[in-house]
Amino acid sequence: MPWIIAGAVIAAVAIAYILLIWPALRKHPDRRVMEGQFIAHRGLHNAAEGIPENSLPAFEMACRAGFIIENDIHLTGDGRVVVFHDDDLLRMCGDSRAPEEMTLDELRAMRLLGTEYGIPTLEECLETVAGRVPLLIEFKLRKGNCGELCAAAERILANYDGKYFIQSFYPQVPRWYRRNRPDVMRGQLATVLKGQGLVKRLLGTLVADAASRPDFVSFDREHKNYFPRRLAVLLGAFPAGWTFRSLDELKADRRDFKAYIFENISPEDIKKYEQSTD
Repeated sequence: MPWIIAGAVIAAVAIAYILLIWPALRKHPDRRVMEGQFIAHRGLHNAAEGIPENSLPAFEMACRAGFIIENDIHLTGDGRVVVFHDDDLLRMCGDSRAPEEMTLDELRAMRLLGTEYGIPTLEECLETVAGRVPLLIEFKLRKGNCGELCAAAERILANYDGKYFIQSFYPQVPRWYRRNRPDVMRGQLATVLKGQGLVKRLLGTLVADAASRPDFVSFDREHKNYFPRRLAVLLGAFPAGWTFRSLDELKADRRDFKAYIFENISPEDIKKYEQSTD
């Protein structure tokens, strides 16, 4: 009977999808470290006050305020790991080249938003933070350099006496960590990618979790009701959200996430908000 066959096919597809997006079965102990925390997006930056994102003073300010720091890393053309967000330097430094196309010396000559501050290396970031707060490190890939970036970063992080977690939009990164550093808590970044290619749209549905089995899913707060995100959380993924830019957004989404990546909210306002929700 056709309806029985159709029902069986639908059930098989549903089961396959659940198995694909199932997160790590373990409950990583560092979930407790992240739970309920406000995470400073690219450090506690403030361009109006001359503190650029992903700069050493932004990391220092976040440490003083006691916030977990979210930052981003790239691999330079000569194999060094630098802390920088964008795919190219145009917005932050006025140069259209990508970090991967430049040497560390060339990148050191750049200034962030016209300030005195340059692009830090991962080592400089770690020296500044010095274990005072945890780090949530996002890996930025280019042209299949996952293995090179992960290995280079881990050569540095393996000697770091502080806590860190990793995440990426690219599932190859948490997969690498699953294979090579399973002790590190790993996360899958995702959002709804409308109008993008098929592969990018599929990544937004979390189907690549089958390869990486992430401990947490870090999802765009604007798509908090997206079914794949809801299902992944139901299956056990720890839910982090980004990017919160006002107290109103925090109030609206507080129950949907358990960690809050924020920017442009003052530490004083966050403290008052925490007190009001106790």
